[in-house]
Amino acid sequence: MVYVIGHTSPDLDSVVAAISYAQLKNKISSSQQHQPAVAGEINKETGYALDRFGFSAPEKLDQASEQELILVDHNEFSQAVSGVEEAEIQEVLDHHKVNFQYGSPITFRSLPWGASCTIIAEEYESQGVELDAGLAGLMLSAILVDTVITKSPTCTEKDKEVIEKLARIAGIEDWQQFGMELFKVRSSVQDSSASEIIQGDFKEFETSLGMIGIGQVETVDVSEFDDRQEELLQELENMRQQQGYHTAVLFITDIIKEGSRFLVATSDQEKAEEALGAQLEGGVVYLDGIISRKKQVAPKFTSTFNE
Repeated sequence: MVYVIGHTSPDLDSVVAAISYAQLKNKISSSQQHQPAVAGEINKETGYALDRFGFSAPEKLDQASEQELILVDHNEFSQAVSGVEEAEIQEVLDHHKVNFQYGSPITFRSLPWGASCTIIAEEYESQGVELDAGLAGLMLSAILVDTVITKSPTCTEKDKEVIEKLARIAGIEDWQQFGMELFKVRSSVQDSSASEIIQGDFKEFETSLGMIGIGQVETVDVSEFDDRQEELLQELENMRQQQGYHTAVLFITDIIKEGSRFLVATSDQEKAEEALGAQLEGGVVYLDGIISRKKQVAPKFTSTFNE
């Protein structure tokens, strides 16, 4: 058994990449069985998309020691399932920056596109494997979320091309409206704790100053979080102290206005402000035009904290 698995704090693209790539591998190879898995609890929009298109959540894999793995939607071990160092990694498929070392030659596919599912959709086409409507709709959902309905600076012409193809296969006439539906589900926080909001899409990055954690929530109206702001700041500080982060960040992205409110708990405010290029007031700042963790936020924090 080979587990196809995404990163911890799995988001929609990570989960759907595991499902769709495992299915593809099983269709083109009979020598091994591939099983999708997740490295944590799935979030709301992932559950919504799975239900809508008739899929079950993949098995949760808590420990990967001595297992055979294909990593999707990540390549950094700091973001991987527990025990990854003792696992046999067969392959990596990703669309993030590369920070990967391994002792054996493996297939490593990394493309600068907006979603892992864009890469996988192209793999289906190149292998001549047809997508059914349900899987096409699920993959479409993942790409729309990861590219913020094509508004993200990470979105490429290839992503837009694949979105159009998948929407036709899935029978979704207005993919922009469908994308807004996903983000309304994604930004609903009424029944979520502060920890669940922060951890819903949270990634860790190693730097020379220490570990930093960056979470993101996308919404159609950032003011929906006004009443939760102090609670979220306190939870970020709790996480920083209890889990040993140098800096813990949550940025709340308004996909309509295309800007983000940053909530920051840090042991070095001056360094955090340098990374943001702005001053924090009570641990908070709003920045216009910033909506991508991968392209705009994480690179700035990691480069600043590695100086």
